[in-house]
Amino acid sequence: MKKEDNRSNRRKFIANTLKMGTVLAAGSGSALASNLSKKEDKEKIKVLTTDGRVIEVDKPDDCKIYPCEPPKPEEAREGIPGRSFVYVVDLSKCANARKCIEGCQKGHNLAPDMEWMKVYLMKDNPEGSPYWFPRMCLHCDNPPCVKVCPVGATYKRQDNLVLIDNERCIGCKFCVAACPYSVRVFNWEKPPATDVPAEEYSPETSVPAQIGTVSKCDFCADLARTGTLPYCVRSCPMGALYFGDQNEDAVSNGTETRRFKELIRERSGYRYLEELGTRPNTYYLPPVDRMFDYRDGLKNIPEEKQKIYDDIINGDDQTYMQ
Repeated sequence: MKKEDNRSNRRKFIANTLKMGTVLAAGSGSALASNLSKKEDKEKIKVLTTDGRVIEVDKPDDCKIYPCEPPKPEEAREGIPGRSFVYVVDLSKCANARKCIEGCQKGHNLAPDMEWMKVYLMKDNPEGSPYWFPRMCLHCDNPPCVKVCPVGATYKRQDNLVLIDNERCIGCKFCVAACPYSVRVFNWEKPPATDVPAEEYSPETSVPAQIGTVSKCDFCADLARTGTLPYCVRSCPMGALYFGDQNEDAVSNGTETRRFKELIRERSGYRYLEELGTRPNTYYLPPVDRMFDYRDGLKNIPEEKQKIYDDIINGDDQTYMQ
């Protein structure tokens, strides 16, 4: 009798457990569906995976200036092991939309007159046609700026990046004079307010900046650490900017991923002012078969400033920087 009661009790227990499991499964299923629905509403960001694919993931809830806890200055000086970051600019696609500049300034909390990326109007010869030329720090393998810094504030990392530690920078501007590409800017005024605590500063984020120090394009080192494309690359509506890892032989503009070596070989990519021996890690693809008329880019410039481009357009000058 006791055995039958025990069996009966076990059957009831199993039945109740199954019923409870069904209810819980239904509840968890609805909760999962609810969570998935919430996730679908979240803002997406594009990231480059280690195998060279571009995927979309949810933007972190606490994503502000940088997506993750920045490394300490000493960690930021070493770089990311096994990485060899490289940048490619397709001049045939650039229309001077200036969205890359806007994205960079917003991402690095820069004042409106502080541009780490600039756009030149170039004309190589009197018979040629003008074209737009984005220019940022080229992150050289043989950087003159590093050699002249007396306090080690400017340094070269193992992953190709050249960064500035503004906690060491004394504002001597030796690096500004040494850079042949004129990509460095001096913080003459206090940068805009930011909600990033000063104690969380890292050379990889460049935020918050400090008055009296030098700053420049950092290839968005903090984003590279998480596999996220730089602000300028994600902001370019023309897909003219590519970023990736030379060791993986992959670069992406956020829409397509290309083999770096193949892209440079097929399009005859070159490095700006190669003869200087700085060995930049930024490559340019010649402006052949352009997708637009260069005049379209003039529409993004105030009318009173457009007159300064007349000499270039008429062939009396070769370059002009905005």
